[in-house]
Amino acid sequence: MILSFIDWCIIGAYFTISLAVGIWASRNSGEDRRSFFLAGRNMPWWLLGISMVATTFSTDTPNLVTDLVRRDGVSGNWGWWAFLLTGMLTVFIYSKLWHRSGVLTDIEFYELRYSGKAAAFLRGFRALYLGLVFNVLVMGTVSLAAVKFGEIVLGLPGWITLLIAGSITIAYSTLGGLKAVIITDFIQFTLAMVGSVWAMFYILGLPEIGGLHNLITHSNVIDKISLIPDLSDPDVWVPVLLVPLAVQWWASYYPGAEPGGGGYIAQRMFSAKDESNALGATLLFNIAHYAIRPWPWILIALSSLIIYPELSDIQRAFPGLPADKLGHDIAYPAMLTLLPQGLLGLVSASLIAAFMSTMSTQLNLGASYLVNDLYHRFIKPNASEKELVMMGRLFTIISIILGTGLGLVLTSAGQAFNLLLMIGAGTGLIYILRWFWWRINAYTEIIAMISSLIIAGYMNFGDLDIAGWMKIVYGACITTVVWVIATYVTPPDDDETLQNFVNKIDPGGPGWKKYSNVVKSEDWHVPKGILSMVLGCFSVYGLLLGVGQLIYGNLYPGVLICGLGTVASIWLFKIWK
Repeated sequence: MILSFIDWCIIGAYFTISLAVGIWASRNSGEDRRSFFLAGRNMPWWLLGISMVATTFSTDTPNLVTDLVRRDGVSGNWGWWAFLLTGMLTVFIYSKLWHRSGVLTDIEFYELRYSGKAAAFLRGFRALYLGLVFNVLVMGTVSLAAVKFGEIVLGLPGWITLLIAGSITIAYSTLGGLKAVIITDFIQFTLAMVGSVWAMFYILGLPEIGGLHNLITHSNVIDKISLIPDLSDPDVWVPVLLVPLAVQWWASYYPGAEPGGGGYIAQRMFSAKDESNALGATLLFNIAHYAIRPWPWILIALSSLIIYPELSDIQRAFPGLPADKLGHDIAYPAMLTLLPQGLLGLVSASLIAAFMSTMSTQLNLGASYLVNDLYHRFIKPNASEKELVMMGRLFTIISIILGTGLGLVLTSAGQAFNLLLMIGAGTGLIYILRWFWWRINAYTEIIAMISSLIIAGYMNFGDLDIAGWMKIVYGACITTVVWVIATYVTPPDDDETLQNFVNKIDPGGPGWKKYSNVVKSEDWHVPKGILSMVLGCFSVYGLLLGVGQLIYGNLYPGVLICGLGTVASIWLFKIWK
């Protein structure tokens, strides 16, 4: 057993706080669906923004970053850094539109935007698919990281780790609903950031590492620190940089970075007090998610190349680790075993908190789909609010059993990440355009979904000798062509539904000219929103890359890049205030 008594006390104290929050929040959460799934629609921007960040910081996140760094170097992180583009698009264009919709879930949006039986089918199917199948897959990837963490750091079999942490998560999620999730998210994120930063400084000070300068100049690390991939080799920069920035960000439906907003990001926006708080929450999320969090994980991942340069070194250090769980992602929890008593308990509690944060959000979100968009819409429309809350709690328990069970079967964080990117590749553009082009209909989404699943299945399990990045590009392009053709050959939605949508949402733009009395370019918020998106990306990337250069000791490039990001931030503030 690696953990000491004081370490277990710290972990136990965190469990106690989480349960206390759930009990406190349960006083009002069971009143109706909006209280249980949207925290009464009265949440401030800063709390919602931190909750979004905490949800995306799961136990598997540092594992994934470690896997990318050890395989492709620091620049390998562009696979998820590119999602900042869709995040900023959500901030400055879609956050206000989602909040105006007044729906309880982003799936309920289908019958606001589309009409007829096709819209009803789409709502029910997506509720079952996202609420159960996709949600369980996400929880499986999170549970996989918890299994590896438990076996290496806690010294416990994976199923015991999931049983203990999962039981606490079920308790406060079912008692307090989204309000308990959001409040515990704040505690979890604070704990997680303190733990990861402290662990980074300790590991950098180890004799084997010898400080930051020795780390970045070490022979095992020097070829891994570049922030931009080798532009002279298309086999390197095309999949690592070009595909994520040119295709992946708009084509793939990935949790936390859904094109046009969606999932738990949309749920947090629905929970905001008003449009301003919805925008502020998503902006805070994107700044913290991409610019503030990554560097502690990256530096620990680089350090692991010195301590455990090969997978065989990890295997020798942890002979009890099952062979099917051995991978580069395991290097992160392996590095944590070098921490001293007390700090190891804090970091362990922070990673357990990260697991619980993501799981609780996915449980609440998945239950909201299954209750609001399946059970209440199609099975029992006259169900009371108390009954619907009870069903939400039941679906929460079923989902976590399935999700943690899948976590015991999966083997690699990178494997799960790529699978999530492939499923839904090519459908993302629909979620961006459906707000601004009246011709997109329910059949468009249905056909896109079906074709995407078929293409993803063929690309992943067919006898194809092509790189993974090519599968994403081909899948996105083929799916996009299919749904564009389907849009023109299928019947449009009825005029009454489209007119009601315009009256309620007021999306504006030439795509709704047929249903809007006045459309003037100066009145349409999208052009300014796109400019704000670009400036926001420059601001965050400037901070991310500038800090990286400063960490590497490159003073002048670091100051210059940070300065450019600051100029973009000032310009953004002036045009958006």
